Amino acid sequence: MQRKRKVNYQEMQESPIYYNNYNYNESHEREQRTLKLIRNRPKLDRNLRSHCQIAFIIISILAMLVVIRSGISASRGYALVATQNQAQQLEQDNERLRIEIAKLKSPERIKQIAEDDLGMVVPKKMYFSHER
Repeated sequence: MQRKRKVNYQEMQESPIYYNNYNYNESHEREQRTLKLIRNRPKLDRNLRSHCQIAFIIISILAMLVVIRSGISASRGYALVATQNQAQQLEQDNERLRIEIAKLKSPERIKQIAEDDLGMVVPKKMYFSHER
């Protein structure tokens, strides 16, 4: 069994020993550059971020309202078309019934029913009386 040797980091910095296939000094320098980049990155403006979030929420709500309103308009349009079709059908039925009433009221039809079904006859002479 091999014992694990304690690593003295000061020795590693001073000697050019490679640790995990990297030179410790180069690795340390890279880490320092990375830390500098992280520290020097621009800070996020939280106020601007919150304003952008609020603007996004408002625009989203407005877009949803537009979509809902167009959906309501479409459904009302379909209802209007259905009502217009129903009104047109009722007008056609009304016209058909007026024609049927006119046919039933015709004097020729009434005369035909009186003669054929009721056995009535038209008198040859007509007498009118005038009252004074």
